[in-house]
Amino acid sequence: MNDIWAGLEAAFWLIVTLDADLVEITLRSLQVSLSALVVASLIALPFGTWLAIRRFRYRRTAIAVLNALMGLPPVVVGLIVYLLLSRSGPFGVFGLLFTPSAMIVAQVIIITPLIASITHQAMRELWAEYHDLLISLNTTKWQRIVTLIRDGRRNLLTAALAGFGRAIGEVGAIMIVGGNIDHVTRVLTTAIALETGKGDFALALGLGFVLIGIAIVVNLAIHTLSRTEREGRW
Repeated sequence: MNDIWAGLEAAFWLIVTLDADLVEITLRSLQVSLSALVVASLIALPFGTWLAIRRFRYRRTAIAVLNALMGLPPVVVGLIVYLLLSRSGPFGVFGLLFTPSAMIVAQVIIITPLIASITHQAMRELWAEYHDLLISLNTTKWQRIVTLIRDGRRNLLTAALAGFGRAIGEVGAIMIVGGNIDHVTRVLTTAIALETGKGDFALALGLGFVLIGIAIVVNLAIHTLSRTEREGRW
């Protein structure tokens, strides 16, 4: 029990004093996850909105596949990206393996289906309200997509934050394609796993507290943007 309290005290001190390693790892985590979030959002938000308003033959199948991809195992994603970016892979010439760029690619693949699925659900309800008006105005499909994105931006921000929450907590795929290299690809989750294995519980706990703090901030932002507390849905 004394060891636990000592570890907690040391972890708190690392956070208060802004330990250099802790700050570096945290900033790298934010850089990778935010970059992945921007790329994934540029893909997922328009696609989810388009899927909500477009009617085509295999639409239900596409939605089912999209929802299934939300549960795609991260280690499988990491393995696929590793094979693609390895020297013998089709993209090995770019030398991206074991770099932050490879980690961003893996996170984009993981969170894009999540953001797209949440976007589809939100935009489907909004499309039901706007359908008659936009059809009567003889708008093009792209005009409808832009209108829904603009008016549903709060729900889309919620979808993006949900994607960021999953990205910042990812470890399996990141470990495979990033390699957990010190001062290069080490992020919060991989550093926690490493320091725990080494027995450095103080740094592991400090990193854990930072990760928990980020998760709390993200969830509070989701509730605030969704206005759940104002609509009596807590």
